Amino acid sequence: MLSQNLCSMFRLAISRSKFMHTATNIGNNVVSKSHLLALETQDSLTTHLESLFRACSDASLLQQVRQVHTQVVVGGMNDICSLSSRILGLYVLCGRIKDAGNLFFRLELCYALPWNWMMRGLYMLGWFDFALLFYFKMLGSKVSPDKYTFPYVIKACGGLNNVPLCMVVHNMARLMGFHVDLFVGSALIKLYADNGYIHDARLVFDELPLRDTILWNVMLHGYVKIGNFENAIGTFLDMRTSYSRLNSVTYTCILSICAMKGNFCVGTQLHGLVIGSGFEFDPQVANTLVAMYSKCGNLLDARKLFNTMSQTDTVSWNGLIAGYVQNGFSDEAAPLFNAMISAGVKPDAVTFASFLPSILRTGSLKHCKEAHGYIVRHRVPFDVYLKSALIDIYFKGGDVKMAYNIFQQNTLVDVAVCTAMISGYVLNGLNRDAINIFRWLIKEGMVPNCLTMASVLPACAAMAATKLGKELHCDILKKRLENIVNVGSAITDMYAKCGRVDLAYEFFRRMSEKDSVCWNSMLSSFSQNGKPEMAIALFRQMGISGAKYDTVSLSSALSAASNLPYINNKMKRRDT
Repeated sequence: MLSQNLCSMFRLAISRSKFMHTATNIGNNVVSKSHLLALETQDSLTTHLESLFRACSDASLLQQVRQVHTQVVVGGMNDICSLSSRILGLYVLCGRIKDAGNLFFRLELCYALPWNWMMRGLYMLGWFDFALLFYFKMLGSKVSPDKYTFPYVIKACGGLNNVPLCMVVHNMARLMGFHVDLFVGSALIKLYADNGYIHDARLVFDELPLRDTILWNVMLHGYVKIGNFENAIGTFLDMRTSYSRLNSVTYTCILSICAMKGNFCVGTQLHGLVIGSGFEFDPQVANTLVAMYSKCGNLLDARKLFNTMSQTDTVSWNGLIAGYVQNGFSDEAAPLFNAMISAGVKPDAVTFASFLPSILRTGSLKHCKEAHGYIVRHRVPFDVYLKSALIDIYFKGGDVKMAYNIFQQNTLVDVAVCTAMISGYVLNGLNRDAINIFRWLIKEGMVPNCLTMASVLPACAAMAATKLGKELHCDILKKRLENIVNVGSAITDMYAKCGRVDLAYEFFRRMSEKDSVCWNSMLSSFSQNGKPEMAIALFRQMGISGAKYDTVSLSSALSAASNLPYINNKMKRRDT
């Protein structure tokens, strides 16, 4: 009975806090020392112990767990593997990994359950390398993993950002037939998606015979995280036609990519679906709708929606402030920030990450330093987003030394922070430093994302580092990131500035989506490398495609036209 309960924990992905809260309530009713002593037979004691195992999973009930363990030993039942494994599991759930380990090494380790508990406990403590060590020790002991082994092993690989090792574990799960299990598949999809291997995540997703709402949301979040709007919408539409029920997480996820891409048309249609589904009063969904309208430039509707919210929180205010800043209304951001404080809502790291750029636009670097001082004095929790924002404003203000000092201040460094450093160095013409940061993040085991790639490629272009550029291009192809617009533009520009116009145009032709930056890069390349005819032809194609001309496009086209042979000949004849 207990075994089924523990298995269902994996299946339902119940959070530890909720499980413990429920267990505490049950435990207060069930655990009774006098009741334990009243039981006379081993069978009845065993049955009663199983009911206790379901109850004693809260750290506050650790003493009762130990009493249960004593009863098992005194009753001569410590050789019953199933009971001992369950006690081990209770120690894990109570966070007592040392007690669990002491019991583990006394057991007959001939089946997967005790190993699974230890790997779960080590993962929960963040000891990912030890969790993996137990997994390989388990294999070395010739104990066969079961379907409950793999989710936590895969999560441990994710904790270490070790995708190659996860692929080895994935192959083992495939050989044993567990790769189609719902929870093994969910762990694999999350790991691959979080590390930019979205194509591998999709292959796993498509292999699964059954997909629940959680699984669809994990896949959807993977596309949203890398900014793949087309596939995110496609996955959302497929989910609607499946038997899975859309929930608030689904709508929050798909609305966030509309906000990210500024797609107001799709966003308003989704708003209609939200109302029809009854999720418009869900705080998380409402906050995302405010952010979507704000970032799409419809600040009036964003403000109306914000004003109709029965309760606003930090996330609501952050969405509105970010919208004003990103749409160029930096002057409005400061009064809004003051209103937030007046309303008794405490600003957090995200607030300042959104608000800081507006200070630099409307004031000076001195005002940014004052805001930085406020953050320090009020002990605003420091996260990677705030750290990235501070690095960004100091670079844009020309204070490279201060940006580097913030980067070095603590161990809070991830891909986003490194990307801010790379972009800042490139902005200030320190391309070699940008490439060094990129090499450092690879050495540290971090996985660069599409923004990182788009930031470091201009440094390669500026230094004519074709070899590194080609290596990055190969990595981009492996991760299927080449169709993301800003990445594609950066690759085209890199090849063009390195003098490889042929490779630039070859890649440009294969791009499924092109923005004006990409068109301009290719136009400039043709114009500056003695190919005026191709530049003019490309200029015409740009107009047909619907891309908007700007001053760069027109300047490149005029430059190319002035270098056309028959124009030059006419000008020479006129001069003579």
